[in-house]
Amino acid sequence: MEAEAFNRLRWRCVRRGMLEVDIALTRFLDSSFATLSEAGQQAFAELADFDDLELWHLISGQKVCEDARLAAIVAMLRAPVDSVPVT
Repeated sequence: MEAEAFNRLRWRCVRRGMLEVDIALTRFLDSSFATLSEAGQQAFAELADFDDLELWHLISGQKVCEDARLAAIVAMLRAPVDSVPVT
């Protein structure tokens, strides 16, 4: 992804209405985005356009992602959430 497109994507990830979504997207962008294929990067960019509440429901597991292209990215976004022990 070109630098200008990446910077616009970063802006869309950081300037969310819901802090939890902001944190999840930004952490993923910093840690894993560069390792994705071009199709994976496109899928992430598509997810970044989702409404905050809808995206949070996907990330938190309250809703199942039915789009196979996006489901892999949602699973990667969920990984940090799934690793937190429930007490």
